[in-house]
Amino acid sequence: YYDYSLVAVIVLLTCFGLIMLYSTSSYMAQINYGSDMYFFKKQAIISVACIIMALIISRLNYRILNRFSTALYVAALVLMALVKTPLGQSSHGAQRWLNLGPVQFQPAELAKIAVIVCLPYMIVHMGKKVRTLKGCMVLAVVGGGLALAAYVFTDNLSTAIIIFCITAGLIFVAHPDIKIFIIIAGVVIALAVIGVIFLNATVSVDGSGSFRLRRIMVWLHPEEYADSWGYQTIQALYAIGSGGFFGRGLGNSIQKMGFIPESHNDMIFSVICEELGLFGAVLTIIMFILLIYRCTVLAINSGDRFGGLIAVGVMAHIAVQVLINISVVTNTIPPTGVPLPFISYGGSSIFFLLLEMGLMFAVARQIKPGR
Repeated sequence: YYDYSLVAVIVLLTCFGLIMLYSTSSYMAQINYGSDMYFFKKQAIISVACIIMALIISRLNYRILNRFSTALYVAALVLMALVKTPLGQSSHGAQRWLNLGPVQFQPAELAKIAVIVCLPYMIVHMGKKVRTLKGCMVLAVVGGGLALAAYVFTDNLSTAIIIFCITAGLIFVAHPDIKIFIIIAGVVIALAVIGVIFLNATVSVDGSGSFRLRRIMVWLHPEEYADSWGYQTIQALYAIGSGGFFGRGLGNSIQKMGFIPESHNDMIFSVICEELGLFGAVLTIIMFILLIYRCTVLAINSGDRFGGLIAVGVMAHIAVQVLINISVVTNTIPPTGVPLPFISYGGSSIFFLLLEMGLMFAVARQIKPGR
């Protein structure tokens, strides 16, 4: 069995991402680097190479990952710890990259792969023990350990949240009783709402305090900080609002001309809304829904539990990251740095995403015809 629908969605998203990347970055690339295709060329080369890599991985038996799950987990921890050493590299005020000669990447991205592989391996070998409180706590500690490491070593709260959500999703699928998860989710949401109400009533943004606290206050009152911390959010909302139903037209964005900082990265969805309008935004979301749906189909029809849980982990990763990115761009949640999968600029992001897609193809190939 070969999932041609999944292949079509991935190729479509990658090509659409390259088109939007060129449209979004060409103006600033021409000004800063003397070539309007500076970012496009780099992303296109990496994308083609990673698609070939995904096709090669799809020919392998994913069950061999059982042998390397522990090593992958340890490698992710070690590489994230190295970010705090001289090998770490800073960019835009954050030290999250690792510089190993000609290779520069974010090791926190590897941690996502590690949790997607290690937790399914543990769940399969724990058997019925996963239904106990102790079993769930062990899984939560293993996945939470990677999330904590991502936050401590790379100061990347958004990646830590994604890893934690992947962990929660895998435990949720493996555990037969959903009542516990509903209660926990209700308590967490209630505490978050109470915290936001308290902050809104008692705290104001000034030049001091935690930058994460400032982000929450900017989320609550972006118009009050349009010239400072809320500038990017306000400009993104301007882009979304000016797009209308069908947009200004591909390449005709105004906000990408230096108004939205780094518009080709995390805020690229706002330019999609401006150039293609609500129509283009909905089509983009539909493509991601199709991708998540195909991952769900593979998870349900997988030949074994290990492969099915890997598919669940990949599905949870894509779903959470898309949800966070679009929510940040539309100011539905406090701002945080999460790229839009397959569309935002970034070599590390596209490499590890297509690595996950290669695992999805490998899982699909183990499904017997007619299953």
